[in-house]
Amino acid sequence: MKTKKIVMRSCVVTREKLPKNELLRIVRTKEGNVIVDVTGKMNGRGAYIKKDLSVLEKAKNSKILDKHLEISVPESIYEEIKNIINID
Repeated sequence: MKTKKIVMRSCVVTREKLPKNELLRIVRTKEGNVIVDVTGKMNGRGAYIKKDLSVLEKAKNSKILDKHLEISVPESIYEEIKNIINID
């Protein structure tokens, strides 16, 4: 049987290469909205962040998501990410 390839992505904060399922994707759509993409398949410019509260705080303080997505990320998105991390 064929083994399934593990897709690796880089966290924009820590720059670690991790399996895609250990990261959370944040997307900027063509309309300029910022959305948390739990499926990992939405269209738009994406940035991956490690599912860790300390990494989320570092991203929030350094505004690294703003730089990667080229748009100001609203506070509500950070809260949504925090809730998703707490569930996992």
